[in-house]
Amino acid sequence: MIGFIGIGIMGSRMAGRLQNAGESLVIYNRTKAKANLLIEKGAKWADSPRDVGEQTDIVFTMLANPQAVDAVAYGADGLLDGLKPGSLWVDSSTISPAQSKALAKAASEKGVHFLDAPVAGSTAPAEKGELIFFVGGDAGDVETARPLLNIMGKAVQHKGPNGSGTAMKLVNNLMLGQAVAAFSEAVAFGESLGLEKEGLIASLLSGPTAAPILHFKQKKVMDGDFENADFKVSSIYKDMELASEEAYAHNFALPISNLVKSLYGLVKQQGEGEYDFAAIYSLLKK
Repeated sequence: MIGFIGIGIMGSRMAGRLQNAGESLVIYNRTKAKANLLIEKGAKWADSPRDVGEQTDIVFTMLANPQAVDAVAYGADGLLDGLKPGSLWVDSSTISPAQSKALAKAASEKGVHFLDAPVAGSTAPAEKGELIFFVGGDAGDVETARPLLNIMGKAVQHKGPNGSGTAMKLVNNLMLGQAVAAFSEAVAFGESLGLEKEGLIASLLSGPTAAPILHFKQKKVMDGDFENADFKVSSIYKDMELASEEAYAHNFALPISNLVKSLYGLVKQQGEGEYDFAAIYSLLKK
């Protein structure tokens, strides 16, 4: 049996991939209604994170923020109270390397193996099993998890010891936030010069700066459809804040990233934190 905790916008799709591949799941989510589809298809509901740990040998967590991860790990009826010696916990949440290392240490003290394995990719790659996993932890544990990671993703990149996966995720999302902000500014600037929007976007995406994420976001920027979020403003802001905190701890300046982060903060301040992070286009167009 495989445990999965965190049946949100990403976790539901990742767990769905495992279920569709024939894996038996024990699942938990703070809001049970979000898990109903998986339950209807045969997943077993657990009453707490501890209950998940007690019934499984490998548990995946995909949670919204560092606070949610700590609540699941250490809270009343927490996961660490239920995990069995020799079991494996794979955390795909985006948190700090320091927090990942602390979780690994707490797990190790109970004889539990731990991998930090955050992902690159949002809802569409999650549905298609095309996520990229950045993994930190023991090489043997990576091989134990690999068959399941391969169901959910197209690549498993072992970056080093615990904390390395989350470090890579922060670096990745720092660049992700910058790329979408730069694209949005370029489109808004081009429009201000009288360029037709559709053709402007087509030209930008035909050149050397056309990263895959920009192709993915072009329709949202073109149509102004930001309310249906693939990745929220609040999420990119949180990730860039984590990167900023990590940089401060290592005495490393992030001048470009911190400026871009403040722009996402303004979008969030406007009440659009739940919108797709491409909503930064609307701010830059004003």
